[in-house]
Amino acid sequence: MKHIADLSALPNQLNKKAATCRAIIETPKGFRNKFAYDRETGLFKLSGLLPEGMMFPFDFGFIPSTLGQDGDPVDVLVLMDAPAHVGCLVDVRLIGVIAAEQTEDGKKERNDRLLGVAIHTYQHSDITSIDEVSETLLSQVEAFFISYNRQRGKTFRVTATSGRRKALALLKVGMRAYRRERD
Repeated sequence: MKHIADLSALPNQLNKKAATCRAIIETPKGFRNKFAYDRETGLFKLSGLLPEGMMFPFDFGFIPSTLGQDGDPVDVLVLMDAPAHVGCLVDVRLIGVIAAEQTEDGKKERNDRLLGVAIHTYQHSDITSIDEVSETLLSQVEAFFISYNRQRGKTFRVTATSGRRKALALLKVGMRAYRRERD
């Protein structure tokens, strides 16, 4: 069998001081189709469809070489001027995290969403902290995740929003979990 490169195993190139790392986009901004990276094939698989009128507010993906509590790489929502494409590797600056609890079939688990700003952006270039994101925009993003999960039969409850320090701490936990799984 031919070897397939595993994009989820790429080095994330975390720079702790600058709070920058790499992200891989699974679902671009404005898409109704939800894509998920499939490690087995190395492809992006259609994993769901949002209802008419609902779409992803920003590019959504994951940080490679990490593992979240849900068993998938750590999720990240990336603020960028225009949508990237599925599978695009993007350098991001982490600005915060939406901490959340997700419930499915009575089973609760953490499912946090890191927030990042693309390094190559004009519109969001001045944002260095989640505190600089308007309350209105942040509440709309939270409402999107609540509604999106409801459509999939899950409950999504935001437990907190935190800044860059907490985002980096969660990323480091995800990196350690990834290394433990690989060993």
